[in-house]
Amino acid sequence: MNQTQFSAGLFSKVPIIGIIRNISANDVAAILPVYADAGLTTIEITMNTPGAVDMISHALQHYAGTLNIGAGTVCTEDELDRAIGAGAQFIVTPVVNEEIIKKCVSLTIPIFPGAFTPTEIYNAWALGATMVKVFPGSLLGPGYIKEVKAPLDQIKLIPTGGITLDNILSFKKAGASGYGMGSHLFNNAMIKQQDLAGLKAHFMEFVKIVNLAND
Repeated sequence: MNQTQFSAGLFSKVPIIGIIRNISANDVAAILPVYADAGLTTIEITMNTPGAVDMISHALQHYAGTLNIGAGTVCTEDELDRAIGAGAQFIVTPVVNEEIIKKCVSLTIPIFPGAFTPTEIYNAWALGATMVKVFPGSLLGPGYIKEVKAPLDQIKLIPTGGITLDNILSFKKAGASGYGMGSHLFNNAMIKQQDLAGLKAHFMEFVKIVNLAND
């Protein structure tokens, strides 16, 4: 295992986790330099993407120190072991799995478990979650983040799903510490057309709006 550390400094520059799901290895290889050049800093490759382990290894070989590279949709300990073996710098899950959280904590690998209810969010944090992914964000909205943060203000929340250029500032004002983005960030039409210039401009719009949110 060639484990390089997750950089909180890199993440805080642009606290977006770009979620790569079911994108081919060739397309991912083409996207990564564009993603980095646009100023984005953190990317998650889901374990249910064909070839995910090889993609994580490849990304780390070329972008360690420039990008945080993590594994997403980690649902089992076997998937966790394979992700860690590939060198994943952080782990994201869709649910609260106590064993996965505890193992990541013991290995000092940042873990962002997915949670829905205040109880799930609190339990994930109490187990040692670095940040808690609030999923699905599209159903819950910024108002939910604000309500949860009122009593649980110490917990760092990353709403995921349905985050767009139009609502990212609202999530920031509600207290979000970051944003998980998949299809809204990785424009499928641009990827299919191999429009890398258009994709870079698209990425930069998100960087710009997050910079506004951080001002």
